[in-house]
Amino acid sequence: MDSLIAASARALAAGDALGALKHVALREDPPALALRGIAMAQLGEHPRARELLRRAARGFGAHEAVFRARCVVAEAEVALALRDVGGSPRALLAAATTLEAHADHANAQHARLIALRRLLLLGRLSEAATALAGIDAGHGMPPSLAALAELGAAELALRSLRTGPARAALQRAHAAALRAGVPALLAEVAEARAALEQPAARRRRPDGTDQTLRLDEVEALLASDALVVDACRRGLSAGADWQPLARRPVLFALLLALAEAWPADVEREDLIANVFRTRRPDETHRARLRVEIGRLRALVKPLARVEATARGFFLMPHDTVEVVVLAPPIAGEQAALQALLADGAAWSTSALALALGASQRTVQRALAELEASGRVRAIGQARARRWLAPPLPGFTTALLLPAALPFA
Repeated sequence: MDSLIAASARALAAGDALGALKHVALREDPPALALRGIAMAQLGEHPRARELLRRAARGFGAHEAVFRARCVVAEAEVALALRDVGGSPRALLAAATTLEAHADHANAQHARLIALRRLLLLGRLSEAATALAGIDAGHGMPPSLAALAELGAAELALRSLRTGPARAALQRAHAAALRAGVPALLAEVAEARAALEQPAARRRRPDGTDQTLRLDEVEALLASDALVVDACRRGLSAGADWQPLARRPVLFALLLALAEAWPADVEREDLIANVFRTRRPDETHRARLRVEIGRLRALVKPLARVEATARGFFLMPHDTVEVVVLAPPIAGEQAALQALLADGAAWSTSALALALGASQRTVQRALAELEASGRVRAIGQARARRWLAPPLPGFTTALLLPAALPFA
């Protein structure tokens, strides 16, 4: 490694991308190309960074497996920034294995952290927990990587509604970011800590008003003896029991209508009008309502009963004292989509569909509605089209992100 390459690498480690480029901007050898790619990524020029990293990987010879593996890791991080999450993580995990075998433990851990962040982005919390267990934030890990590891642990805890462990992880992340001295890391930790103090949901009151709740207050509510109809994650909670209904939209709409009217009942015609979106019900709608109510009864039986009255139906919890409706901080069926786009990154339709577990056509329709209302905008054309949205200030989107769980 010559002196210019070493100086550029030191500048990158300190977060000085422009300083790194000054040393290698005109060079075309593989190490310089790799450093230029990383510098361009730090400056936000991700497509150019990916091109440089791929050229660098092709330039390294067969006996330079470690350098090629480092390029794979850097390109995977660029892909994550581009929200290109549709590919297989096998190359990244193979690169981590290669780096570990050659005693490059720091870069191997970096590769595993990228894999962890990808899983969190896609909402695969169970897999993310397994990946996090294989990452040791101590024993000589560089402070910058230790901060990223603790940020990953904090996000996993937040998405699982465990605010105590999240606060502890963010405290460790802040200490590691201070040791690293990287301003971007400190800003990321500060943003994550702010999420703990922001409203995360609304509790609907019987008088029609809303009470905003922080994440720790939501956690306490879900741990209480209330029967909670969670409109953030589309499910029913009672203590440690959780019944997801995210993939049963009609059943959840019925449950929500019954919960919002509790302790009163809801007329059959109102249920038909609000859930089936029709103002002129006939016998087919009434028959369908009976079928859907039967399905809802079967699903919520361990937690509550749906009883018939002379004019409609009402929700009766088994052992809890009240029914609580937990509403998202923003209204609308596209709340999860807006939450994903609120991170400021440019998403493709395919990546959004993968993260949401929906079809691309469904996502395209939702994006068209959001674009018509001015809440998102598109850049690029055809396959290069990406979607952006402004941040959603004033509250955290942790409960709106896909695959969030009430308990870990």
